[in-house]
Amino acid sequence: MDHFNYRDGALWAEDVPLTRIAAEVGTPVYVYSTATLTRHFGLFRQALEWTDHLVCFAVKANSNLAVLKLMGDLGAGMDVVSGGEYARAKAAGVPGDRIVFSGVGKTLAEMRQAIEGGIRQFNIESEPEMRALSALAASMGAEVPIAVRVNPDVDAKTHEKIATGKSENKFGIPIARAREVYAEAAALPGLKVVGIDVHIGSQLTDLDPYRQAYAKVAELTQVLRGDGHAITRLDLGGGLGIPYRRDNNVPPLPLEYGQVIRDAVGHLGCEIEIEPGRNIVGNAGVLLSQVIYVKEGEGRNFLIVDAAMNDLLRPAMYGAHHDIVPVVEPVAGSEGRSFDVVGPVCESGDTFQKGTSLPDMAAGDLIAFRSAGAYGAVMASEYNSRPLVPEVLVSGDQFAVIRARPTYEDMLARDSIPGWL
Repeated sequence: MDHFNYRDGALWAEDVPLTRIAAEVGTPVYVYSTATLTRHFGLFRQALEWTDHLVCFAVKANSNLAVLKLMGDLGAGMDVVSGGEYARAKAAGVPGDRIVFSGVGKTLAEMRQAIEGGIRQFNIESEPEMRALSALAASMGAEVPIAVRVNPDVDAKTHEKIATGKSENKFGIPIARAREVYAEAAALPGLKVVGIDVHIGSQLTDLDPYRQAYAKVAELTQVLRGDGHAITRLDLGGGLGIPYRRDNNVPPLPLEYGQVIRDAVGHLGCEIEIEPGRNIVGNAGVLLSQVIYVKEGEGRNFLIVDAAMNDLLRPAMYGAHHDIVPVVEPVAGSEGRSFDVVGPVCESGDTFQKGTSLPDMAAGDLIAFRSAGAYGAVMASEYNSRPLVPEVLVSGDQFAVIRARPTYEDMLARDSIPGWL
């Protein structure tokens, strides 16, 4: 469910017509719904109400400060994977004791930043990282909570570029080596073992991989407790998918996901952490774009729009689908035309969809890419020297620009020409 619906012949975000945002902010522009964000976060809290828990928003999905503040004010923790994301979480007012630091390549500078600023836990991805964190924490006179990320070698049945739980992936340590790694962690200064971490991938639409992974985590918890480790916290990752195609089967709901967690590890008495991102913010956003030209090609029609692959990379990078809809509501029963929807970037890969059916379109018409709130603006670039796409947050009948579109002068000012040129 989202809060982007047709009303009075046009698509609205909550109580704001997208035509108004396009007129006042320009296109392309990302538009997010406060009501959808709030509802989706609440579903995850409800799914875990049977136990002590913390729902940590995956900052990599959408790192806008306004979105993070909204999440933090609702009680969310933050799952960060870089010093920049940590800084954003803190700037949004989220305290350190609600921030989990994940990622395979944490630098000493990032570790120091989090130790000094406060951290709930580090999710350790390798033995070299664990030893580096131990040495740094000890030198600072600190003791930091850690969970070791174990790789359960479970096929998440998702896109190969966002699968993270198989043996050939770069993430975590093999679960078969967990006992020796935890033994070393317990002996190292500056570290306090508090839990186990697992994350098997993103955009999962089947609960069975979770069942397999969490069963292995439950077994490992008992083994590690038998070895004397105080495992009180289980970080079970995120990755629950969303329906990018409105005509597809709906992926599992958060409540169903929560029941899988309860069945697998509920008997262990551990605090549960989960790290949803896409499922909270994906359907809470659209990318609003305007038609530049309708080009009649050889055997196909091209809809050339002002959004491009640098604004929404997922179709070019993953072959991902986003439903594309006209902002002006189609007349019931009207026939559509087949279009290849493409952007203006000088790459054949700048193609959003081929052969998609839309009403007859003309220059100046508006379209919306649905389910664009996650991995949209955060992955945008200035390729072809196109300004970064702005972002807007809607709440009821009001909206605000939460990231402005840079001017050409802003872009040029970031470069410098050395005096010897």
